[in-house]
Amino acid sequence: MSNEIAKYIDHTLLAPNATSKDVSKLCKDAAEHGFYAVCVNPHFVKLCKKELGNAKVHVATVVGFPLGSNTTEVKAFETQRAIADGADEIDMVINIGALKEGNISYVKDEIKAIVKAAGDHPVKVIIECDYLNEEEKVACCHACIEAGAFMIKTSTGFAKDGKGATVDDVKLMRRTIGTNKLAIKASAGIRDYAGAKALIDAGATRLGTSAGVAILKGIATAGAY
Repeated sequence: MSNEIAKYIDHTLLAPNATSKDVSKLCKDAAEHGFYAVCVNPHFVKLCKKELGNAKVHVATVVGFPLGSNTTEVKAFETQRAIADGADEIDMVINIGALKEGNISYVKDEIKAIVKAAGDHPVKVIIECDYLNEEEKVACCHACIEAGAFMIKTSTGFAKDGKGATVDDVKLMRRTIGTNKLAIKASAGIRDYAGAKALIDAGATRLGTSAGVAILKGIATAGAY
């Protein structure tokens, strides 16, 4: 059923050349198809709240996007400003360089700071799997759990030659998380129904994609979910 998979989708538009007209259409599509959320750059949060009105669609925005190299203080301010503008959820990018040099304590402390800045608003932590080895992905899962994040997210979609979300990465996260409550968002490179279903079956609880409408049309063609 289209409604079953629609509730997993963060309908996403993060292109640097996106216009207000594009974002308005994103919101219209999200409301029409019953997607869980739209995910946009911070500049468009207020517009999304206005366009969505009473529709049961959340507004997510990104922090430290797409590189993750801003200071913690800047990311915390971005978070507070986004929430003041109406954001319901925050998708933050970790400091990937800090992780690569083994400074997992910095990564964990930064996640804690953003969780604190977000208050009762869910924080999704983008770890950019394309740049990480298995050990680093596992370390990120533990950091998210210990820092009180709501969800761990595979990708920004901006990694050069990146694969984006993969079934193997989602399975690794699910095994690592175990009985902890950390949720998983598979994001980037999800272009059709088969790919979306495979990620959900692997353990993803949310999908970040700009192809949500096409995925739903694929469901209609495939028959059921």
